[in-house]
Amino acid sequence: MWAVIEEKFRNHPAQEKVIRLLLERGFQVNDEGRVVSGNIEIAHTQIAREIGVDRRVIDYTCESILKDPVMKQIFRNVRTIPFLKDVAPYLGLGVIIITPDDAARKGLLGSVATAVSEHGVVIRQAVSDDPYIAEKPMLTIITEGKVGGELINTLTKIKGVNSVTVF
Repeated sequence: MWAVIEEKFRNHPAQEKVIRLLLERGFQVNDEGRVVSGNIEIAHTQIAREIGVDRRVIDYTCESILKDPVMKQIFRNVRTIPFLKDVAPYLGLGVIIITPDDAARKGLLGSVATAVSEHGVVIRQAVSDDPYIAEKPMLTIITEGKVGGELINTLTKIKGVNSVTVF
């Protein structure tokens, strides 16, 4: 998917910044060319301020999206998920952040999930950043309760794991 998007916006770096933000946040573009999350409209001026571009860049990007059938389908159907990382401590949940040496490596999520399970820890949520969207992609695991040192040691030995941070 990202290769298609890069090709379409290669000569428009400001619009590419808009696309990255829309995908990162799970924002959609409705039929009127407005950025939305569900039925909640997000002002183009606020988006422009967030990424340091003129508001008209947001307008042009949304127009471009609506003119392209593939882009239109992508941005009508992308969704936001509730990410528990920042609220996990308040809910009594643990947080494990894995920084990979290569985020595109196959099998990292499976290896981490297996290790967590083998230590008797329940995974409540697993979020893997897309290496084509996130500058520093990470794998975030939200666990039922806190994790022990033995699990952390196991995780650091998994091929492809650069570092492990626990909250």
